[in-house]
Amino acid sequence: MPFLVAVLALLLALPAAAEEPTRIGYVNTAITNLGLTRSHRVVVERFSDPEVAGVSCYISQARTGGLTGMVGLAEDPGRFSLTCVATGTVRVADGAQRGERGEQVYESDTSLFFKETRVHRFIDEAAGTVVYLAWSTRLVDGSPFNAVAVVPYARQP
Repeated sequence: MPFLVAVLALLLALPAAAEEPTRIGYVNTAITNLGLTRSHRVVVERFSDPEVAGVSCYISQARTGGLTGMVGLAEDPGRFSLTCVATGTVRVADGAQRGERGEQVYESDTSLFFKETRVHRFIDEAAGTVVYLAWSTRLVDGSPFNAVAVVPYARQP
């Protein structure tokens, strides 16, 4: 029985089942190892929130190049930018988690161990908006890097 409780707790802690992000493109920011390995770059990806129809979010993140970047051992900088836009009629599902803790809808590993970029969704029903907060799990001077994007939706009467 304790095993079942632990598994249930783990499942509840997982992010909403979002589709895999789609890479939109990237720019090289610095050539590494005379061009023999992947360059440092900024990558742009799009992801959708499974509980909010009609919204696409775009996140840009720095990715470390070089040999360690190519094999997945590099630690990427914890800096990013986030914007979310209405791409159709915005509809918040009844099952979308509400409350001040929000719900995680995206995550991206930015180092081999422990550092991630995460995006949480909050529903501001009073203002009729969906708020997305991107943040890094790595603390920098006591506060993680973060960014916010807001998309309005038509409130149901």
